[in-house]
Amino acid sequence: MATGTTSTETDEPAATPQKKAAGTSTRRKTAAAGGGRRNGTSAAAPAGARVRRLVIVESPTKAKKIQPYLGNDYVVESSVGHIRDLPRGAADVPAKYKGESWARLGVDVDNEFHPLYVVTPEKRSKVSELKDLLKDADELLLATDPDREGEAIAWHLLDTLRPRIPVRRMVFHEITESAIRAAAENTRELDQDLVDAQETRRILDRLYGYEVSPVLWKKVMPKLSAGRVQSVATRLIVQRERERMAFVSASYWDIAAIMDAGADATPRQFGSRLVSVDGNKVATGRDFGSDGMLKSKDVTVLDEASARRLAENLQGRDLTVGSVESKPYTRKPYAPFMTSTLQQEAGRKLRFSSERTMRSAQRLYENGYITYMRTDSTTLSESAIQAARAQARELYGDSYVPSSPRQYTRKVKNAQEAHEAIRPSGDSFRTPGEIAREVDGDDFRLYELIWQRTVASQMADARGTTVSIRINGSAATGEEVVFATSGRTITFPGFLRAYVETVEDTSSEQADDAESRLPNLSEGQALTATELTPEGHSTNPPARYSEPSLVKQLEELGIGRPSTYASIIKTIQDRGYVWKKGSALVPSWVAFSVVGLLEHHFGRLVDYDFTAAMEDELDAISSGNLTRNAWLTGFYFGDGASAEGSVAKAGGLKKLVGVNLEEIDARTINSIPLFTDSEGREAVVRVGRYGPYMERPTGETDAEGKPKSQRANLPEDLPPDELTEEIAEKLFAVPQEGRTLGTDPVTGHEIVAKEGRFGPYVTEVLPEDAPKKAKPRTGSLFKDMTVEAVTLDDALRLLSLPRLVGTDPESGAEITAQNGRYGPYLKKGTDSRSLTSEEQLFTVTLDEALEIYKQPKQRGRSAAATPPLRELGKDSATDKPMVIKDGRFGPYVTDGETNASLRKGDSVEEITDERASELLAERRAKAPVKKKAPARKPAARKPAARKTPAK
Repeated sequence: MATGTTSTETDEPAATPQKKAAGTSTRRKTAAAGGGRRNGTSAAAPAGARVRRLVIVESPTKAKKIQPYLGNDYVVESSVGHIRDLPRGAADVPAKYKGESWARLGVDVDNEFHPLYVVTPEKRSKVSELKDLLKDADELLLATDPDREGEAIAWHLLDTLRPRIPVRRMVFHEITESAIRAAAENTRELDQDLVDAQETRRILDRLYGYEVSPVLWKKVMPKLSAGRVQSVATRLIVQRERERMAFVSASYWDIAAIMDAGADATPRQFGSRLVSVDGNKVATGRDFGSDGMLKSKDVTVLDEASARRLAENLQGRDLTVGSVESKPYTRKPYAPFMTSTLQQEAGRKLRFSSERTMRSAQRLYENGYITYMRTDSTTLSESAIQAARAQARELYGDSYVPSSPRQYTRKVKNAQEAHEAIRPSGDSFRTPGEIAREVDGDDFRLYELIWQRTVASQMADARGTTVSIRINGSAATGEEVVFATSGRTITFPGFLRAYVETVEDTSSEQADDAESRLPNLSEGQALTATELTPEGHSTNPPARYSEPSLVKQLEELGIGRPSTYASIIKTIQDRGYVWKKGSALVPSWVAFSVVGLLEHHFGRLVDYDFTAAMEDELDAISSGNLTRNAWLTGFYFGDGASAEGSVAKAGGLKKLVGVNLEEIDARTINSIPLFTDSEGREAVVRVGRYGPYMERPTGETDAEGKPKSQRANLPEDLPPDELTEEIAEKLFAVPQEGRTLGTDPVTGHEIVAKEGRFGPYVTEVLPEDAPKKAKPRTGSLFKDMTVEAVTLDDALRLLSLPRLVGTDPESGAEITAQNGRYGPYLKKGTDSRSLTSEEQLFTVTLDEALEIYKQPKQRGRSAAATPPLRELGKDSATDKPMVIKDGRFGPYVTDGETNASLRKGDSVEEITDERASELLAERRAKAPVKKKAPARKPAARKPAARKTPAK
């Protein structure tokens, strides 16, 4: 077993391994060449006898695709992913282990970190099915994915099924007939080092999450989580938001000029910009720091007045070309895709999320269109290189293919076991046009991207010329000025004919195929400025991370694995640490508290360099250069001989959590400073058990002498960096106790209007002697009402709801008009019907209500059509027009087939076509698969016969 593990399907542990456990110097080998039982060997099939082989893959799609390639002597079945894991909770822990001190972790930390594996309830029937199939097999081939995760799944299958037949590992990187047949003929042993490396990561993540997360529950709020990579990714996003909050914008001016080179020049006119005055460089955005101050004093900052004055004094003045510098331009092709670059480019070019990209890539791989999509390699096989070169030559001509093939090698920090780059599968590539009838939507667009990138990688360099020109002149008032411009001309496009990489929206860089032509000018040539336009600019804070830029940053820092980035980004959104505003990743205030706690009390755990170094150490385990048990012991219990500053040197994770827990002041951690107001009061955001709010002292004390404070609710969709002092003061101006509207003449209770987390509402203030169980009446404001303008009469009408409309003469049931979370409606018993307007709550009559109930109840697409809130473009996947509609649960986007609710941060007015398509794609992926009605089974059919291979 991988580590002397404890394994259970019910309550029984696995047999004790006979060989030395991992984490020692002896490396174990399972299923040796020639086959063997788990702890021995069995007789092979007689010579000349037909050998029946069972092949196990993870995915039903892969099983269906591979079966025809292997023929009748093979049965291909899927495990549907992992069949067992560490316990997910106390309910999963077998009864015999519940009293153990380590049962909560699922890892016996006092016994060489033996993990407790349990077959998950939903996989028990699958395990039984696989065991039944083994009874008719002579050999077992474990054909899971060719990476650490796949190797671990294979080991778990081996350890759970306990086959008494020869077992081999079958590895392939693409699902084509030739690749599958070759893999079946060239099997290997299970790589125990890879299994140990994956298991170490799993145990490490369990220890990290199960020890640190409870600290967050106690000090921040329940149901939060911490993770080895997710916490560091969240810290990156929070740190960027802090930089934006602290950023001070600077203003500067320059002059844009349109130069005229004369009638004989082509082009005659071109743009340029002022770069120096009297020998001093004119300041640009790069010359200012994040504090709004100049980085150097050797620049001239123009304000509006000086820029306008200088432009006026340059009107009609003689200008001459001071210098012309021309250089050859060469751009080499981009390397083929690996996991991280595919996620980045699909995010930029196709507007796919990382999750959407990997989901589509998984489908393409399992259906045989591309090679394995989790890889750190940019290397192409010899056959792939020849296929790409042949296709480039066929499509673009001989001149577009270099004389020698291109091979891309890279030294990547923390490289996972290298596979081939992501490319179209096979020894010859199918063009996107050739698969258009088989693949559509996201899968087609992603295949096209991969195909283009792969072919372009074997094409010739793009060549051209870059030109930089300086233009001199003097103003009427004597200032010596210099204007500058640059241009690029592409003379041979090379690989750019096939593919151009997309630049980030927030980047100032131009695309590789962008051209800006300039006329042929010579030094000393006279020019005329036809336009001189003073232009004002201001510096901008660093852009928030998008999914592509976060993936790029994580990879550059060496944090985590590219294959896990999609799930990490999804996790931090699902946990409420991050939300999307357009494509930007925005941290929540809860994320500020969590990151602040980790930084101050568990700094090493979220340190970028430490997390990257941890990956190096885990890689050393996979290569057999470091023992698993020794490393985990140091990390969890401490090791005084470890490197200075490491968790092990500090006494280990267990000690860190125990010592720091009592030292953590929850109020301090959950207070994020904002600003000090004009009266010297510090305003902070506090993260409470029920959400964030603002608070500042009033300078007064209550009857007990405790300082009073002023509080204000925070809108859920307000990004932290947009909470300026001006906006904060407006929020503080809304009294926490609400705006008093008057007194209810019937009850004598005070009526107030308030801003709540879920919108504005009115309520009554109950007297102090009211019964403890008494609840005040409340009513949400209508869409056209505001807290500032609502009147007492409006409030009393709202509080009068629900209104009794009358009684149904047939059933005797009361019909009421009510204002619900999703709009106004009628209710009769359990039967509710929507009203068309809020005003109907007060005007609808019994006869009108009865008429509404006579109509068939309308739901979904059969409901009465209402005009869309906004019309969008066509969905990238279905090519159907998209619209935004207002539904019962709020605004949603639809293409007529699929509906997807808008998320926090999405607004009806600003949502883009790309974002709408992304929401629809995510909704389709989450939709349940429609099950076909089962065919009627013959009475005599036996279950086992269903999986028996044909004779």
